[in-house]
Amino acid sequence: MTRWPPILAIVLMLGLPQFAGAEVKEDTSGIFTLEVENDLFGAGTDRHYTNGMRFSWISAESTVPDWVRTGASYVPVFAIEGRKRLSYSLGQNMFTPDDITRTDAQPDDRSYAGWLYAGVGLISDTGSHFDNLELNIGLIGPASLAEFTQKGWHDAIGATRPEGWSHQLKTEPGVVLFYERKWRNRHEITPRGLGIDLIPHAGFALGNVFTYGAAGVTMRFGDDLPNDYGPPRIRPSLPGSGYFIPDDRFGWYLFAGVEGRAVGRNIFLDGNTFADSHSVDKRHWVGDLQFGAAVTLGRVRLAYTHVIRTEEFVSQENPDQFGSFSVSVRF
Repeated sequence: MTRWPPILAIVLMLGLPQFAGAEVKEDTSGIFTLEVENDLFGAGTDRHYTNGMRFSWISAESTVPDWVRTGASYVPVFAIEGRKRLSYSLGQNMFTPDDITRTDAQPDDRSYAGWLYAGVGLISDTGSHFDNLELNIGLIGPASLAEFTQKGWHDAIGATRPEGWSHQLKTEPGVVLFYERKWRNRHEITPRGLGIDLIPHAGFALGNVFTYGAAGVTMRFGDDLPNDYGPPRIRPSLPGSGYFIPDDRFGWYLFAGVEGRAVGRNIFLDGNTFADSHSVDKRHWVGDLQFGAAVTLGRVRLAYTHVIRTEEFVSQENPDQFGSFSVSVRF
């Protein structure tokens, strides 16, 4: 269970001027995003996917090197006319069983596990569809520092101390290649600028950490919908976009979406790839339902997403719920 400090002061300081609009041909701003996901905002307890944190930076279009643009032209899924950006990220996810007070192994529940990773990617946006290709490389197990992070934070806030990290997955390198495509069709529906859009998506993950295929759809409704594809999320998830180009000084939207995943591999359920470790029988079909709201204040976008995820393994009794906060700032 994790509690995070308010970020209102940051918003008031940074969210004043508007720097870009829909008519800008080449965006000269990069975007920094902080994402925090935690089950405190769902069941209010530590279990399963209990915390995720991700920092990311998306480059300005104007700073993408020519050799990257040339290389992207050889990627079949990237449209030649698409606006290109580079993305960089650093993240950590942690997973625990339902009862973190037990010191013994829990064969019917998922293992303690952590995933520390860095990512580099290339995105392309034509205005009507968005392609995102990203490679994540990192470490599973004690080297992920998940045990250190959770115990240290729980000690600091006086929360229940997790006692079973001695049974976590073993250290293993992890590699995952993600690809996603999203389509957007926006419609203005009132003279006041309210709009609605529908964003179908499809994609896949391929690697020893995650292997799955996914498809889903998101619907948004709001005032001055910015030039984005929904708020970002930590994978596996319904995809958004780490960047946004506001159409006005202030905007907002509500959103809801669903995704289904056909899961071939999930190391946090299947166990280590190259060593014997704890594992559970995973479900091959997993679904997410999410809903939330996003607000843009000039250079800042704030979003909250509430996620309900179906059971991921056979002995899991109930779906999981967790919340996701993100703040993105244009520089």
